[in-house]
Amino acid sequence: MPANIEIKARARNFADLRRRAEALSDTPVQVIPQEDTFFLTARGRLKLRQLAPERGQLVYYERTDASGPKRSEYILAGTSEPSALKAALTAALGVRGVVRKTRYLYLVGQTRLHLDEVEELGEFMELEVVLRPEQSDAEGQTIARDLMTRLGVREEDLLEGAYMDLLERE
Repeated sequence: MPANIEIKARARNFADLRRRAEALSDTPVQVIPQEDTFFLTARGRLKLRQLAPERGQLVYYERTDASGPKRSEYILAGTSEPSALKAALTAALGVRGVVRKTRYLYLVGQTRLHLDEVEELGEFMELEVVLRPEQSDAEGQTIARDLMTRLGVREEDLLEGAYMDLLERE
């Protein structure tokens, strides 16, 4: 399975993070409204990300719930019929919950930097260092920690789990 090293953190100052991200990014920001429907699963996490009425992405991933940089293994499958897929998965598995957000996507080298405004939760930052086949987790963790420093993210800002987990705790 493809893998990345990721972190999630609360955003103390969203405007400052956006300025820093724009200065680091190799590309202009992409603003992406997303609705993630999480399904009940025996292991890992399974979500359908709806990006548009005719475009979605089924995402299965496994990762430990820890606050620092951690490995995530994932499988992505695109769909041109997200509503039909959602209906089938809902009938088969049941829905755990829905996360709605506006994502600001920046690309910094091999890292996807997300600044997220999440309904009912607030503002967050995520890093996903997409590992190349020859790269170790330690290399990805070094890249993530360097970007944390450059973005001004502190250890105490780091979070465990997914937005879905945070919503369930609210």
